[in-house]
Amino acid sequence: MGISIWQLLIIAVIVLLLFGSKKLRGLGGDLGAALRGFKKEVADDKDTDKHKDKDPASVEHSVQHKEAADAEFKDLNMREDEAREKSDHDRKRD
Repeated sequence: MGISIWQLLIIAVIVLLLFGSKKLRGLGGDLGAALRGFKKEVADDKDTDKHKDKDPASVEHSVQHKEAADAEFKDLNMREDEAREKSDHDRKRD
């Protein structure tokens, strides 16, 4: 005896009314960015494990690649935060 589709729809409508569509969209974007970052870190960790027995130059390249990916991820998060703050500011102004 699980949850029916009607119960799920009622829960979704209540959550939408409580939080609003803009906040849920921002939350979804944050969750997506977190999942992308997690997947990237897992992939980079696997690459690093593969390169443990290789020469130091290839390991250094992997480290530089990881640092570049981290910087890109931080930049993406910063741009998303700025866009969210601008949207919140514009909404408060109206």
